Amino acid sequence: MDTQSPIICWFRQDLRLGDNPALVAAHRTGRAILPLYVLDDESAEQWAMGGASRWWLHQSLGALDRRLDGALCCLKGRADLLLLKLVRETGATAVYVNRCNEPWRIVRDARIAAALAADGISWHEFHGSTLFDPERVVKADGEPYRVFTPFYRRGCLQQSEPPREPLPRPRSLRLHDHGRGFSVDNLGLMPTIAWYRGMANEWEVGEQGALRRLDRFVESGLPGYKEGRNFPARRHVSRLSPHLHFGEISPNQVWYGALQRSGDIRLEADIESFLSELGWREFSHYLLRHWPTLPERNLQTKFDRFSWATDAHDLAAWQSGRTGYPIIDAGMRELWQTGYMHNRVRMIVGSFLVKNLLLDWRLGQAWFWDTLVDADLANNSASWQWVAGCGADAAPYFRIFNPVTQGQKFDPDGSYVRRFVPELAELAAEVVHRPWSGPASERRALDYPEPIVDLRQSRERALAVFREI
Repeated sequence: MDTQSPIICWFRQDLRLGDNPALVAAHRTGRAILPLYVLDDESAEQWAMGGASRWWLHQSLGALDRRLDGALCCLKGRADLLLLKLVRETGATAVYVNRCNEPWRIVRDARIAAALAADGISWHEFHGSTLFDPERVVKADGEPYRVFTPFYRRGCLQQSEPPREPLPRPRSLRLHDHGRGFSVDNLGLMPTIAWYRGMANEWEVGEQGALRRLDRFVESGLPGYKEGRNFPARRHVSRLSPHLHFGEISPNQVWYGALQRSGDIRLEADIESFLSELGWREFSHYLLRHWPTLPERNLQTKFDRFSWATDAHDLAAWQSGRTGYPIIDAGMRELWQTGYMHNRVRMIVGSFLVKNLLLDWRLGQAWFWDTLVDADLANNSASWQWVAGCGADAAPYFRIFNPVTQGQKFDPDGSYVRRFVPELAELAAEVVHRPWSGPASERRALDYPEPIVDLRQSRERALAVFREI
C-alpha cells in the first residue's frame, strides 16, 4: 500500500469496483486512494437504516473490504466532521464520490463540499446510481415529469443519451495505508439476536454475488419474464433490488446485461418489460430528487384530509402475517424470513393495509424500511404512495386488490402460500386461498386465524372515505 498523501474515494451506495465512476476517476489521477465508508446515522435521523439493511450492509462492506485487500476505512458518526478530520490527518488532497438522491444526503454533501473547498480540498462528484441524470430529464417547459410513461418513453429513451456502457474495473489500484484499525466490525451493524439466519441462507451478498445473480437471471429468468414476473412461486424476477440499492451492481450493468439477449427475437417482449421495470426504479429516484418530501407527505395533497384508522391490533396482524388471508400472510412471512417480498405480493399487501384496513401508508413504509434488505428511500416511498393512490402516476384509489382472487390468479396451485404458511400446506388448491370456506372442524384444526376484516365491507368503507375527500 502507498503511504503518500492520498485522495479519498468515499463509498456510499456504490459498494463495487466495477462500473464505479468515482473510483475510475480517482484511479486515473495516479494518486494513492484511501477507500472510505462512513455510517452516518446522525445525519440520516429517521432514515437511518433498518435492521435488515444493516445486516446486508455488514456483509457487503466485508466483501468490498476483501476485494480491497483490507484497505477499506470504516468510520461511524457524522460524516462531515469525520471526513474533514480524516482529510487533515492524512493530508488528502481531494474527495471522489458518486452522487446520491436522498434529500438528507444532498444537503449534507453540499455542506461537506463547501467545507472542503474552504480548506483547499477539491470535491469530485459523479453520476453512478441511475441510468439517466434526474436533473436533466425534464419536460419541454422545464418542469419535471409526474407520469411514468412520458418520463420513460420521451424523457429518458427519446430525449436523453442512451445509458452509458459499464466502465471496467480499475486494475492495480494504488491503495493508501491509513494505518488504523477501522474495520467493518467497528460499525456495530450485526444484531445481537440471530434472527437473520433465514436471510443469510437466501442471499449471496457482495459484488460477485450480484454479478452471478444477474447472469443467472439473464440465462434462466429473463425468458418468460413478462408474464412470469407476476407469479411469486416462479423464479422469473431478477431479485437484484438489494444489490442495486447498495450499489454492488450498477443499473448500467443490469441494463446492458439484459440487452445481451436482444438478438433473440423470442425475448423481445421480455427484455422490453424488464427494462421498463428498471425505468420504474429510475422514476422513483427521479421523484425523490424533485419532490424531497416524498417519504413524508402525500404528493396529491387532497389525501391530507384522508381519515386513516388507528388500529394497533390490525397493524400487528398484518406485520406478523396473521390476517387470515393466505396470500397476504405468505408475503409478510416471506418478508420476515428472507428480507424480501415478491413485487406482485408487495402490491397486494400494500393495498390490503391502506384500503381494507384503512391504515396510513406511512406505517407500511416504516415496516418495510426496517425489514426489507432492499429498503430504498426512493423506491419504498414512491411505491407506497403509488399503491395508496396519493402519489405521482398512482393507481387510482378505487383500485383495491382482492387478496383471494389475486392469490387464485397468480398462485393457482398454492405453491407460494404453502411455502410460507405451512399450516395450510395440506389444503387443496381450490380452498388454499379461502381456508374459511371449509367445515368449522377443519378450520379449527388448521391453527390459522379467521379473516380480520370482511373484504366486501372493508372495500365499501374505503371507497366511502375516499369519496369524502
